Amino acid sequence: MTTKIEWTEETWNPVTGCSHVSPGCENCYAERMAPRLVAMGQDGYTSLPWTAQNAAQNVVLRPERLDQPLRWTKPRRIFVNSMSDLFHERIPDEFIDRVFAVMALADWHCFQVLSKRPSRMQEYMQRALPRIAALIRDDGEGNRQEERHELQGGISDSAPQNLEAHLEWPLPNVWLGVSVEDQRRADERIPLLLQTPAAVRWLSCEPLLGPVELTNIRWLEFRVDCLSQRYGRDGCSERAGAKIDWCVVGGESGPGARPMHPVWARSLRDQCVAERIPFFFKQWGCWYPSSNRDGEPRRELGLCRTSMGFEDGQRMWRGTKAEAGRYLDGHIWDEYPS
Repeated sequence: MTTKIEWTEETWNPVTGCSHVSPGCENCYAERMAPRLVAMGQDGYTSLPWTAQNAAQNVVLRPERLDQPLRWTKPRRIFVNSMSDLFHERIPDEFIDRVFAVMALADWHCFQVLSKRPSRMQEYMQRALPRIAALIRDDGEGNRQEERHELQGGISDSAPQNLEAHLEWPLPNVWLGVSVEDQRRADERIPLLLQTPAAVRWLSCEPLLGPVELTNIRWLEFRVDCLSQRYGRDGCSERAGAKIDWCVVGGESGPGARPMHPVWARSLRDQCVAERIPFFFKQWGCWYPSSNRDGEPRRELGLCRTSMGFEDGQRMWRGTKAEAGRYLDGHIWDEYPS
């Protein structure tokens, strides 16, 4: 589905529905959108609040959507599960295997996976390769044969029998990220991400609800097993430094949006610049600074415009996402991993 999310080009939702796990979920856009989709007659959504108690009804597997990326011939960046979390506890490993098998087969795309459940993501990535290789390569009969052709449209018979030894893992076209809205979530989630096999590791600091100091986590000193080379016969004995490869920052938009202090955004930008981490400033959201330091044209502020102030005197004005814009100190930050 074509999307307006600034850092991606397409969304793919083989699962829909989720449940809250942290303050960043409070004004979830996907939860807000679900009742509208129900009213439009779309399957796979409910109007129930996204609580843990309602997860059994809200989290819906959509196997009929699995082959969508295989039908998209033009390479693109694809946000996986914009309406859910691929590592939600109600999604079976077997279904996540099928999602990863599609991503392995559709290697002309770049898949962006974002989760608030890094513990399960870490555990999954450390043991999933044999199952995914078997799912892609299996020549058995019955359901496995049908599933195989559903996933890939029929794999070439010239594919190696020992696919596990030839499949690059972690998949080079899959970026794994975690949501980080404040320091507590940074301390909890980033270390787990750094211990997760991934070709690209990234952070989505949106909605940014407080300052985040990455250096407190000593994130450059983590070490993980080298799984980026060919994984198979003898495993991989090398060691490699784990690092953050991309950082997206944004304020909150929509009803009930909470303001992002400009200092929080600038601090993360400066940390990324210092460590040569590609930085992407997605949006101010519905609140923007009263001092127009960034040089972006703004509409005149009317007398009825809502404002609020932080304790340090920084005043923020309520407006639309379009009014707030994407400039940070006079610059559009649209950096990506190389």
